[in-house]
Amino acid sequence: MTAGLWALVGAFVVGALLRFPLALVMFAGGTLYLFVSRQDIGLLVGQVMNQVTAMYVLVAIPMFILAANVMNAATVSDRLWGLADALVGRFRGGMGHVTVLVSMIFSSMSGSAVTDAAGPGLVATRMMRDVGRYPAGLACAITAASATIAPIIPPSIPLVIYALLSGASIGALFLAGLVPGILMGGALMAAIAVTARRRGLPPGKVVPLREVPTAFARAALSLTLPVVLLGGIWSGVFTPTEAAAVAALWALFLGMLVYRRLPLAGLRPVFAESARQSASTMLLIASAFILNYAIANERLAEALVAQIVAMQLTPLAFMLAVNVFFLVLGCFLDGSVMMLVFVPLLLPSARTLGIDLTYFGIVVTLNFMIGLITPPYGLLLFVMAALARVPLMAIIREVLPFVIALGAILLVLTLFPGITLFLPRLFGYE
Repeated sequence: MTAGLWALVGAFVVGALLRFPLALVMFAGGTLYLFVSRQDIGLLVGQVMNQVTAMYVLVAIPMFILAANVMNAATVSDRLWGLADALVGRFRGGMGHVTVLVSMIFSSMSGSAVTDAAGPGLVATRMMRDVGRYPAGLACAITAASATIAPIIPPSIPLVIYALLSGASIGALFLAGLVPGILMGGALMAAIAVTARRRGLPPGKVVPLREVPTAFARAALSLTLPVVLLGGIWSGVFTPTEAAAVAALWALFLGMLVYRRLPLAGLRPVFAESARQSASTMLLIASAFILNYAIANERLAEALVAQIVAMQLTPLAFMLAVNVFFLVLGCFLDGSVMMLVFVPLLLPSARTLGIDLTYFGIVVTLNFMIGLITPPYGLLLFVMAALARVPLMAIIREVLPFVIALGAILLVLTLFPGITLFLPRLFGYE
């Protein structure tokens, strides 16, 4: 390793120990790398500006964030809860099943696990604790695990970022996430059913069948957003970038004119929070461009490809090794770090082995989602502990069955790429 690379690694270690914001750690590490390597510091500006201006699809990220925040402010979560409760609430552990179903539906609107947990997730946690009398830790664990579905079922902010890094089609990635997202929901419901029987959790409220149409009618307009969004992308009416703007506009239309739960005065905090989240995400991406320059300049990706070729790994062996690598790292690192730092390193090897980049993107993103609920660092565990005011250890004690359920889906998707690639191939992306 060169002195510059040692300086970069040192900056990461120090920043992690001091718990500095990730974007600042990456930016400082990149700056230190250039300084120690005696390169022009002006490369910082050049790398960021060249990459950002070449990637117009970045506009989609703040638009998806805005659409999700508007939906949260417009009582969409309550309407979705009512519909899900009418459909699956009657079973043993019914409120847990409702939580998963709400997350699956809201996933098609938000694209962010944290947004899902902080929006409908809070509603679900409150209902499980107050009405269902679930232990606080279990309620939060179910909500956190359910929120991991959001970045898999389209639209998905992590998949947009992966498309930027890999050059894979966003349309293909969005299609590829549908079946895995449904499988994740099914696996979590199975884990809830086992837990409910073992712990003696009560069945949920039985909603008469005659009331199901009413619950559906209350949520029907909310359910039109994913139809408009994904239908427009796959029919070619608009691009994924334009779809993000359509999603934000449609969410504003529903919140302000149809539901009338979002007055003009309420727009200011929604836009302010969306701007804050967008700025944080964009700063992270900009810092990653600097880091990626260091990786490219040190020819780390080429060295990794040569090592993998020398090991003569099969594509399946490589994917299993990638899973183990990311599952272990997910215990200690945030998914955004793994996406922006390690995925660019692994992409050349995946290409060399002939691995489909759409399939690779879904598998690695699912790895990152599992990392969000894996102790000790799982971000969603911290989010739920803070929002629900529940001790972190109480959540950690309850989350293992859901980690195992999602791990089983990860293994199935890794062994059978056709599950992921079925829909992209059906729609002509392969």
